[in-house]
Amino acid sequence: MRPGSITRIALVAVASAALVVGCGIGADGNPASFAPPSVGPSATVTGATAQTRGEIATALAAVPSGIQFGDATRPYRPPESGRLRDSARAVYQVVLPDQPDSGFIVVYEFVDAAAAIDAGNEEAGFLGTGPARVAFPRDAQHVLRELGPTLILFTWSPSDPAATAEGEVAAALGRIGIGFTVPN
Repeated sequence: MRPGSITRIALVAVASAALVVGCGIGADGNPASFAPPSVGPSATVTGATAQTRGEIATALAAVPSGIQFGDATRPYRPPESGRLRDSARAVYQVVLPDQPDSGFIVVYEFVDAAAAIDAGNEEAGFLGTGPARVAFPRDAQHVLRELGPTLILFTWSPSDPAATAEGEVAAALGRIGIGFTVPN
């Protein structure tokens, strides 16, 4: 072997090692991890979210069609503005006939009511933009409500097969706290 070949082999070995480390594989061989999608209540929320959950349950108990309400059983994360994306959240779900991937209610928690209002205004504006609209059906309706340091978000579509039940859920949630207008 020529002396220059050994140098090239060593450089290739060092470059390969740097490439492997740069791809997220650490010394223990585990790949880099990413946060899992939200499923059910988050461990980072406090009593404010529990109180909001109670308000939601009370409001939904008055729905004529007897909606079942509980923790989400599958991952769900709607399009979110920056403040919502960075906040603690819990995901709940109403059981809708033949629609296991619908009926999600997300409760976001902030440090105080003023922060929740700021985030609600930001999210209302965001939901009216093109990037957020492409993630929902054309006729999507959003219920965005502030209750103390929490925000409640529920999205439904009048064209869904379960539109009657969804409309009842939206009306019940619309009586909680203070609402935001989402541009159409």
